[in-house]
Amino acid sequence: MNKIHCLVWNEFVHEKSDANVARLYPNGIHGAIAQALEEDERFEVRTATLDSPEQGLDEATLAWADVVLWWGHTAHNLVKDEYVERLHRAITQRGVGLIPLHSGHMSKIFMRLMGTSCDLKWREIGESERIWVVEPSHPIVAGVPETFVLPHEEMYGERFDIPAPDEIILLSWFQGGNVFRSGCTWKRGAGRIFYFRPGHESLPSYYQSEVRQILRNGAAWAARQPGIPSTPYGHQPQPLEKVFPNKEES
Repeated sequence: MNKIHCLVWNEFVHEKSDANVARLYPNGIHGAIAQALEEDERFEVRTATLDSPEQGLDEATLAWADVVLWWGHTAHNLVKDEYVERLHRAITQRGVGLIPLHSGHMSKIFMRLMGTSCDLKWREIGESERIWVVEPSHPIVAGVPETFVLPHEEMYGERFDIPAPDEIILLSWFQGGNVFRSGCTWKRGAGRIFYFRPGHESLPSYYQSEVRQILRNGAAWAARQPGIPSTPYGHQPQPLEKVFPNKEES
């Protein structure tokens, strides 16, 4: 069986500057996400951070990857534009999937793919979040109950300034009354994108079974599809059919 190659990217800043986050995620947020994926034998998983060579977005790594799961929050501006461009090409031209997580909605790569501000309302008081599955036949929510609760999460609320999604799979309701489109998909060029909302750094959402199941399902859905051709661009000197010259020009 050919494995699905998953790259888990994390800026890896909070874990080194906040003792509470370090205790919650001793192997980094990327480590917890990678562990969730590794529970499924379909996946081969690597991790990368801002501290990695070429920020973990070198050509060889992106050629290996079928899908990139992206967690960022406080260091979006430190991701170099040349590497964002490299990832953008991998997604749109080669079909590498992208799963922006939580504050990844403000990552350079997601904002470029969406073409909007990607802004939203937010509040951090540890209120509960009830997530509803609104497209139960979608493979991203296979094996996930109709609704489940995260006991404490950061609130994200509408309006979420994104283009109309191809699919809205998950909706959230927060204890304070706000609602949010918390699981959305798009296609950009050859690549699939799945935005998934939960995952504030100071809360244990990535250890909850339903969240981990959605991460696995999402990675399988968004991964580069086999058989996507590499399309050459540029000047094509020879026509495919015989060309008859215009009589007025001959």
